[in-house]
Amino acid sequence: MSVAATVDELTPAWLSAALGREVTAVRAERVGAGQVGATYRLHLAWDGPRTLIAKLAAGDEDARARVVIGYRSEVRFYTELASTVDVRTPACWYGAIADDGLTFTLLLDDLTPAVPGVQADGCDVAQAIAAVENLAGLHAPRWCDPTLKELDLFSLDASAADVLGEVIRNGVEQFIERYAHAIDVADAATLREVPPAIPEFLRSRPERFALLHGDYRLDNLMFGDEVHAVDWQTLAVGLPGRDLAYFLGTSLRTADRRVHEKEIVTAYHRALGVVGYEGSECWSDYRVGIFQGPLITVLGAVYATAERCDRADRMFLAMARRSCAAIRDLDAFSAL
Repeated sequence: MSVAATVDELTPAWLSAALGREVTAVRAERVGAGQVGATYRLHLAWDGPRTLIAKLAAGDEDARARVVIGYRSEVRFYTELASTVDVRTPACWYGAIADDGLTFTLLLDDLTPAVPGVQADGCDVAQAIAAVENLAGLHAPRWCDPTLKELDLFSLDASAADVLGEVIRNGVEQFIERYAHAIDVADAATLREVPPAIPEFLRSRPERFALLHGDYRLDNLMFGDEVHAVDWQTLAVGLPGRDLAYFLGTSLRTADRRVHEKEIVTAYHRALGVVGYEGSECWSDYRVGIFQGPLITVLGAVYATAERCDRADRMFLAMARRSCAAIRDLDAFSAL
C-alpha cells in the first residue's frame, strides 16, 4: 500500500488511488501543531464526505524514529483493531505505513463540529460519564482475550518495569524542579512516593487485561453529540482500570471527582457488562490504576520530544495536581 510522506503528496491522483474513487481536487489546511505528527483537514471534490482528516508523520528522522512504535500502533488500531471493539473513534478510509515505520498515512472521518476537550480546564460530570461509557466499549469486547498477547503491542515485562521505576524517579525530580514555582509541598511529596511503587503497579493484576488506549484524557477526546476517542499511538494491553483511573484522575476537576467518582466508576462498570467482574473489583482496579496519572504526566513532561510551551505547562501541572490529590484521597498505595 502506498504511503504519502508529505502533504504535497496528497494529490488528487494519489487520493483517488487510495480511496478507490475519483478525486478531482483537494485543498489541505493544517490542524493543530503536532511535533512528530502532522494533521490536515482535506477539502475534497469527490462523491464522498466533503472533508477528511489526514494524519502523517512529522519532525526530523531522529524524532520520528523515537515514536515508530506509536506510528505502528495507531495505524494498526485503525486498520486492524477498531473493528473488533465498540469504542467510538473516527472511521478510517485508508491507512498505510512504510516498512521502516518512519512515515505513515491515515485518512479519517472529520468529526467537525465536535471539539476536543481541554486538559487544563477539566470536564464536567456529564462529559466524564459519556467518556467512561465510551471507554467501556474499548475494554469489554476483548476483555481477557488471550489473542491480545499475540499482538506485539507495547507492554512491560518484569525487568522493564524495574527500569521504568528508575526512569520515573529521575523524571520526578526534574518535574518538581521545573515546576517548583507552582507545585505545593503535598503534591511534591506524593510525586516522590510514586517511583518506588511503579514496578508493582505495572505488574499488578495480570489476570485482568484488555486493549488500552494508554492516554485516554480530554485532549484525546472529541465532544459532540457523542464522545469519540482519537490519537491511538499509546495503544497497549494491560489492566483496564489504568485507562479508567487515568481519565478520571487527570481530567475531572478534583472537587467534582471527590463527589462523583463512585457514580462515574459505577457508570463505567454498568456499561462494561463483563460477566463475573464485580463492582467491588472494578473500584479496586480503579484505585490501583490511579498511578497511571503521574506516570504518564512525568514521562510526557520530561521525556517527550515536543517543545515546551505555556499550554503544555498548564496541562502537565493540572494533571499532576489532580492525580496526586486522587492518590491521597483513594489511599492508593495501600491498594497495590
